[in-house]
Amino acid sequence: MAKNISLVIFLLALFSLSSPAFSSFHSSAIDYWCKATPHPATCQHYARSHKLHNGFKSASQFKKFFLNIAIDQSLKAQNHNKGLGYKSRNKQEKTAWSDCLKLYQDTITTLNQTLDPATMATDYDVQTWLSTSLTNLDTCRTGFVELGVKDNILPLLPNQNLSEIISTTLALNNASSAPAVTNSYKEGFPSWVSPRDRKLLQAPSPAPDIVVAKDGSGHYRTVKEAIAAASKRSGTKRFVIYVKSGVYDENVEIGKSLKNIMMYGDSMRLTVITGSRSVVGGSTTFDSATVSVTGDGFIARGITFRNTAGPQNHQAVALRSGADLSVFYRCGFEGYQDTLYVHSQRQFYKECYIYGTVDFIFGNAASVFQNCMIYARRPMDKQKNTITAQGRTDPNQNTGIIIHNSRVMAAPDLVPVLSSFKTFLGRPWKEYSRTVFLKTYLDSLVDPAGWLEWNGDFALNTLYYGEYRNLGPRASTSSRVKWRGYHAITSETEASKFTVQNFIAGNSWLPATGIPFYPGL
Repeated sequence: MAKNISLVIFLLALFSLSSPAFSSFHSSAIDYWCKATPHPATCQHYARSHKLHNGFKSASQFKKFFLNIAIDQSLKAQNHNKGLGYKSRNKQEKTAWSDCLKLYQDTITTLNQTLDPATMATDYDVQTWLSTSLTNLDTCRTGFVELGVKDNILPLLPNQNLSEIISTTLALNNASSAPAVTNSYKEGFPSWVSPRDRKLLQAPSPAPDIVVAKDGSGHYRTVKEAIAAASKRSGTKRFVIYVKSGVYDENVEIGKSLKNIMMYGDSMRLTVITGSRSVVGGSTTFDSATVSVTGDGFIARGITFRNTAGPQNHQAVALRSGADLSVFYRCGFEGYQDTLYVHSQRQFYKECYIYGTVDFIFGNAASVFQNCMIYARRPMDKQKNTITAQGRTDPNQNTGIIIHNSRVMAAPDLVPVLSSFKTFLGRPWKEYSRTVFLKTYLDSLVDPAGWLEWNGDFALNTLYYGEYRNLGPRASTSSRVKWRGYHAITSETEASKFTVQNFIAGNSWLPATGIPFYPGL
């Protein structure tokens, strides 16, 4: 007995917090956890430089530590960025810098959600928000590059260091393949949806809080005024804006603080919001959007979002969404290059019409398109049409563009000149680009190769492009590209990873929108 007691005392002494053996044990654990990340040196630096690094007892604790590091470094980075505005030498630099301030602030808000007890975040939620934060930093960089002003302010931004911290945290969380699915419904809605919201969302024409009408018959004549009024409301319950028929020529921003906004029109044919900003016109792609939305829980129904800049002005966005759990039902998106910017977060598109030329569905959201009509238009001479350009920059991001039970066809202006222009399903904008077409009709405009390179062999081995049981004249995969990252999917199990239920955890939030959807294949 005495020997056993002595052994216990010895072991306790050996692994006491102050002992070298204990420090060595935790140092090995840190090395083990950090090796699983894309940036082990960054991981080890922050872990070891922290005064409590010998207190990490589990991978979960280690991950929480890095979430705190990411938040802390984001705050420091934003304070640093605010002081760079005076260095802007021209309008282009000021525009790109201004985007970065918005994007960094969004990153701070998004990262704070991960540790807020009130959000009751799952690992899948955390992975979504970390993915968004990383996308924000990449978008900040892109603005300077596309406006040709990358040599002055951009090198002073702390993007690279913060990107590596967030990428490290993504790898530590590593929940991209395990979305949470909730099946607790009442009257077709999750149990947390209030009875008032159920009645509101089930109504064919929800009772509006605000009416917008160009003819003066509503509360406001412009959508922008209605959004300004909505921002003054108290609480975050569903707020409904009805936009009567008409063409509204304005740029609208629905910010992060405007949660649970529903905006509906008389139909995508009758209610149109239009603008003409573009990169050639001096905007960044991010800021060119006719309508941009980042407020969580946004729903749009029966509205067309349009950008009329034309193909000659290159990137010109009709709608940009960075709104988590956002839904677009029976909406239209009309533009040429970069029509629909599925920037970040979780998004669902149902029975929508999307028109464009180059990369016209692009971004790094976890987005699913179901029963949509996708029309390639006539591009500029010598251009090729590419339907998608997905922007996943990190293998642990749970993002991608999924097109399910939809149709890919030529728009009326392309039909007469179909033989003069090639159209592809997508090309890899970023290294880990991920796009999948499931049970979708592919008309004869699609090139037999299916997919197009971005630049030489860039991303061809690291991307994930898939096709499963498509139909139509160009559904055959026999002549498709031979890249390592391309998959002619034959397994139902593999294809099921990209459904509404599994890819965006749709069963846990879509029923509350009142929008019909298929959870599976």
